[in-house]
Amino acid sequence: MVKDMTMKTTVRSALRFTGAAGPAAALAATLLIGNAHAATPTPEIGFVQVNPDIKLRRLVVHNARAKGTVLFLHGFPETLYAWKDVASSLGQDYEVHAFDWPGYGESSRPGVDKFSYGPRDYAKVLVDYISTTGIDKQRLVIYATDIGALPALMAAVDDPAIARRIIVGDFAPFNRPQFMQERLQGLKDPATADAVHAAFNRTRDEILQNAFTRGLPESSHYEVSPEFKADMARGWQNGALTSADAFYQYYTRFTRDQDDFEANLARLKTHVTVIWGEKDIYIRKEMGEELASRAHLNLKLLPGIGHYPHLQDKAATISEVRAAFDAE
Repeated sequence: MVKDMTMKTTVRSALRFTGAAGPAAALAATLLIGNAHAATPTPEIGFVQVNPDIKLRRLVVHNARAKGTVLFLHGFPETLYAWKDVASSLGQDYEVHAFDWPGYGESSRPGVDKFSYGPRDYAKVLVDYISTTGIDKQRLVIYATDIGALPALMAAVDDPAIARRIIVGDFAPFNRPQFMQERLQGLKDPATADAVHAAFNRTRDEILQNAFTRGLPESSHYEVSPEFKADMARGWQNGALTSADAFYQYYTRFTRDQDDFEANLARLKTHVTVIWGEKDIYIRKEMGEELASRAHLNLKLLPGIGHYPHLQDKAATISEVRAAFDAE
């Protein structure tokens, strides 16, 4: 009890010192309070073969007394290192998983004759991962962003019991190019897709440097860890396929799978929460508003937040996951 009171006093003092300014202070408070009860778990990184053609690099935080399991699904141009900090914090109470999608980080990159890298293919990878690892779907919360979100919802349409709850955000569930950034519109249009694809590969360094804060005022810029940056750069090309190539292949099947999801939207029965960065310039909030309205889902717009809420405000992401477990 004395230790807990001392730690909470320390947190209050730290917040007074910083003026409780922004997500960094909130994350510090979250981590400090958690550390009053247990040491911060260390994520383990390894590999798992989920089908004959796909081996995934994955991150796991084990917890012998886990209250449930969290599975994080990343977007472009990320790798599983996007989740390392939030995984360490949530690992004090939950088992936490994340993996590199095929085409990213150190996961497999089979030829497109074996794997198309489209949303439907990624949905199958997600299902295979849950099955292979033996995750209890009744105690599972999935948090999926960007290219990871549509596969999660497509899996949920096929299997409403895929998870207890799903949190999705900042993605394109429907074929609405008018809500997408101009470069993404260009990637979606077959007439310009090849040129945009080539530009993505030429500008790798610029993408990795600026993608996360693009469109945000300078006062809202934030840093991603050097470890995460190095992992994205190292994993951009693995064999003949780059992450930009995988992204391009995803887009060649994107409209087909968006149309399929929209046609089957009424079959979405899993509990889903939609979160959206209000300042997202890649996929505008109108996309999230339409999804929430048509599927009767709860929508949370995040003021001052861009396309990557889990990086810009990690404490809020942690709180969102905890709230999903607490919800009935």
